[in-house]
Amino acid sequence: MAARTDLVVARPQGLYCPAGDFYIDPWRPVERAVITHAHADHARSGHRHYLAAAPGAGVLRERLGEISLQALAYGETVTIGGVTVSLHPAGHVLGSAQVRLAYRGEVWVVSGDYKLEADGTCAAFEPVRCDCFITESTFGLPIYRWQPQAQVLNDIRHWWAANAAEGRPSPLYAYSFGKAQRLLHGLGEGPGPLVVHPAVAAVNRAYVAAGVPLPEALELGQGLTAETLTRALVIAPPAASRSAWERRLAEARDGYVSGWMRLRGTRRRQGVDRGFALSDHADWPALLRAIGESGASRVIVTHGYEAVMVRWLQQQGLEAGSFRTEYGDEN
Repeated sequence: MAARTDLVVARPQGLYCPAGDFYIDPWRPVERAVITHAHADHARSGHRHYLAAAPGAGVLRERLGEISLQALAYGETVTIGGVTVSLHPAGHVLGSAQVRLAYRGEVWVVSGDYKLEADGTCAAFEPVRCDCFITESTFGLPIYRWQPQAQVLNDIRHWWAANAAEGRPSPLYAYSFGKAQRLLHGLGEGPGPLVVHPAVAAVNRAYVAAGVPLPEALELGQGLTAETLTRALVIAPPAASRSAWERRLAEARDGYVSGWMRLRGTRRRQGVDRGFALSDHADWPALLRAIGESGASRVIVTHGYEAVMVRWLQQQGLEAGSFRTEYGDEN
């Protein structure tokens, strides 16, 4: 019996497709990189040629500058070294994609990061049938189970309104690409102005250029008065926490939006008044659903709780293993 040839293997540079001689989300500079989405741990500078989904091209260029980029529509195919490659919605952030690889009758899917709940700011996740499914496991523990987005957004609105009624600004920390736009799109108008950090404003422009409707938001540092900020919801990246601008917000009540807020201890360690558990990654039930809907008999687990996920999958009778990667968590 001939030895099995894997369509994707782990190399020091990243996940590599030997049959096509290209990498997927490599963390070292390579000749050809297929990118699942533009978060910094998956889309790095220094590659000679990039291939990514067309909806995310603007964000990718915003973050990486001038690059040699081939943009594919979702479902469009291209052949690289005999491997048929297509990109399919992952539901994670704008332009996020699962990479489908077909070669000699076998199909593999590299999911990148994904979530199953649609949020209106990017194409919703679509299951892709395959023989082998490579999945993330950022929140791959049974304790991680998300409330519906509408419920979390309603909690944020009530928190914002209560702060505004007391004349307190509401700094809300969330990742500048994906999470911030999801919040703006979902919250819309409220009891005061929407204000965003410059890092969020830059990504907003790429979203609007891609046709994603976002409400008008003022930008920090553009002549905003203390009175304007009194009732404002200020969306900023976590790195801006405890920065000089926040110290100027008298009597502010701050919040943090992340899947890690599912655990009370995380909120205490962040030192914020409120934590809201809203993630752009799949929770435990969604991970299991995505794996099941792929129809794969073999699953390879990447960043997150790999050991737990692999053990659970093996107990379900699936062939399961893991790849060591350099991808990070949602922050």
